[in-house]
Amino acid sequence: MILNEDDRSFDPAELQRVLGRVDGVIAFVTERYTAEVFAAEPRRAGIVANFGVGVNHIDLDAARARGVMVTNTPDVLTDCTADLAMTLLLMVARRAGEAERYLRAGRWAGWKPGDFLGARVTGKTLGVVGMGRIGQGLARRAHHGFGMRVLYTSPRALPADAERSLGMATRLDLDDLLRGSDFVSIHCPSTPVTRHLIDAGRLARMRKDAFVINTARGDVIDEAALVDALQRGVIAGAGLDVFEREPEITAGLLQMENVVLLPHTGSSTMDTRVAMGRRVLQNLQAFFAGREPPDRVDR
Repeated sequence: MILNEDDRSFDPAELQRVLGRVDGVIAFVTERYTAEVFAAEPRRAGIVANFGVGVNHIDLDAARARGVMVTNTPDVLTDCTADLAMTLLLMVARRAGEAERYLRAGRWAGWKPGDFLGARVTGKTLGVVGMGRIGQGLARRAHHGFGMRVLYTSPRALPADAERSLGMATRLDLDDLLRGSDFVSIHCPSTPVTRHLIDAGRLARMRKDAFVINTARGDVIDEAALVDALQRGVIAGAGLDVFEREPEITAGLLQMENVVLLPHTGSSTMDTRVAMGRRVLQNLQAFFAGREPPDRVDR
């Protein structure tokens, strides 16, 4: 057994050695399982069990070509990630991060009627880009908790009863959703098709008083275009838990008060991380027992 005791990310050469020495690997989002990694000889591992839902850091075609199964951990992190998306939405709308920094710096001299005027959330319109488990989780919180109208874009429409349960959620194409939303929350996977899905042109379609939230993957948003849009007042603000070149953060984002930044904490609760670990073990146990793992993603 090879144990990563300090939770560091293995580089490609280390991953190649690991694949040649063990029968199964637990993968993390910070490691890149490229075609080059999978091509290494010898190759002993028969399964890469990902600790998380997103698998954009794993070349599924290369894994399949080498006969390596890939699994992930769906379902168990839905609620906590949806909770965090709502947290970011509320924080950036109500300028919570900015206000806390102001107070901690000893600058607060008492209540004033014009201080930290933010955006109302209750009753506004939420646009959900990608209506999977987490997108639906956020939509439920937004509609039932804050009376928000829900718009969404997705390859497939929700069942009619699901749309009704969200106050007659309306499916639109992306451009119409951007034009009609006060808050846009990203929940689609990272793929070659969705890379820079939200680019300068799409940001320009949003309202000037609108906010974008991202808890999916950083490269869905063109980060340079986002910085430019925020600097020029094309949109009002952003709440980000993921970044295009993690852990590198674009300097412009760090300098803005109308941006809330978190270090990829969507599933960071004890309950969820334990459940993710158990899901990884279930997939590994099934594989080594000759059964089909419940969360195979490389078909």
